[in-house]
Amino acid sequence: MRQYTDEQLMHMVMEKRSGALEELYDRYAKLVYSFAMKTNSDAGFAKDIVQLVFTRLWTTEVGYDPRRGLFVNWLLTITRNMAIDQMRKLRKHEAAMPFEPSIWEQIPDDPQHHPEEIASRNWLKHHIKEAYRYLSESQISLLQAFYWEGYTLSEIAERNREPLGTVKSRLHQALKILRKHLAPEREEGIE
Repeated sequence: MRQYTDEQLMHMVMEKRSGALEELYDRYAKLVYSFAMKTNSDAGFAKDIVQLVFTRLWTTEVGYDPRRGLFVNWLLTITRNMAIDQMRKLRKHEAAMPFEPSIWEQIPDDPQHHPEEIASRNWLKHHIKEAYRYLSESQISLLQAFYWEGYTLSEIAERNREPLGTVKSRLHQALKILRKHLAPEREEGIE
């Protein structure tokens, strides 16, 4: 099956030829996995995304259209959409659970780091949490979507039905506020 192009393999997948799916898996599983890891650095999450993506390839009724771009781009779009859907499900699940301030203390530290790095990271977590108090809900939501969920500013603007300039300005203001409230703390910690 290695002699077949991605387009030919996808056509065979549509005909439910499992060997074609196996070949696509061999070619692209690592790429899908690493792309999913960028969304959420949890290996279990990334493995689930790989399974979901290749299950989608097997069950899709639409398939790949080569006139709309390269197969790899189409596959990564599916991966991105699956990862975002899974992140949304995780957020809904987390939102259903009551948030306790003590959860900040439960964030595990990497045992491979030196004690001073662990202390520094704990100090930074605490001060970032404190600095978030000065942000509006829309600024917090923007930071979350942009830095942690992987949305682009254009996607956020489209999703919120806002001009791109407004979103950029809100991000700039949020970062300025964080910088203002973190900088004095950092200077104290250095002395």
